[in-house]
Amino acid sequence: MKYYIGIDGGGTKTKCILTDENLNPLFENLGGPSNFLVIGAEKVSNTIFDHITKCTESQKISPDQIAAIVLGTTGAGRKSDIEVLQNQISNDAKQRNIVINKFSIESDARIALEGAFSGNSGSILIAGTGSIMFGKDKDGIIHRIGGYGRYIGDEGSGYRIGRKGLNAVARAFDGRSKQTRISDLLQQEFSISSPEDLITEVYRNNFNIPSVAPIVFEAAESGDVTAQRILEDEANELLLHISAMKTKLNVSLLKVSLIGSILTTANYFSYLFNEMVVRKHNDVKIMEAEHSPEFGAVLMAKQLV
Repeated sequence: MKYYIGIDGGGTKTKCILTDENLNPLFENLGGPSNFLVIGAEKVSNTIFDHITKCTESQKISPDQIAAIVLGTTGAGRKSDIEVLQNQISNDAKQRNIVINKFSIESDARIALEGAFSGNSGSILIAGTGSIMFGKDKDGIIHRIGGYGRYIGDEGSGYRIGRKGLNAVARAFDGRSKQTRISDLLQQEFSISSPEDLITEVYRNNFNIPSVAPIVFEAAESGDVTAQRILEDEANELLLHISAMKTKLNVSLLKVSLIGSILTTANYFSYLFNEMVVRKHNDVKIMEAEHSPEFGAVLMAKQLV
């Protein structure tokens, strides 16, 4: 009997699943953070081996019976970074006298894509603090849209919406634009009531810009035209992601699974975005993910064998 382990490593928690060779789930476990760029490769390696131990003990099997393990984690976008964690885990396995047959590290978005469509073609649109879109075509080729970061990208993200909200407040302070409800809510939430307060918070106190996004949502909900315009513009930016992905995948119907708090929680922006998709794209279908990212990692683990 072969076994597979799939791991979804995030910035706050790590989810793990063990399956048999027929992909039947046998054991699931939840652990601490595993963003190795933040907490270091050594701590993440310890977390991974803790998951492996709990998985094997749950079924009374040895680690060498695990045919393959795939870890999908935040920060695995660059080969040089992946190699650091890969080497750490390899060295730790030798020190622990543990045999690991096959082990691969992928991005968290990659395993989410595999899980969302059970390894088949489709796309995921991620909008949280940042934004990016991934798609898999009928030939198994992976395509990417966006993901250029906060300085030149991240359209439709919490950072971009928050930054535009703060810009609207700055313009209102100066009289360069109409007053906006965003200003009132910003004062209530963060005690920012003057240009000096705003500049100090943003440039000296390392203000959390994405935290303004919910304020923009609330202002738009109350009928504030400035906030509504910001959100409509950002929703349109995400629609451009979808249009570009549809062209890359060359499909008549694009299947999209949404990921990230901006799009998956109930708020003005998520409702607006979904309504705009329905109104402007009858060839796009928003779908719930078929499986979790950790199960997507299992699917990729099986492909390694």
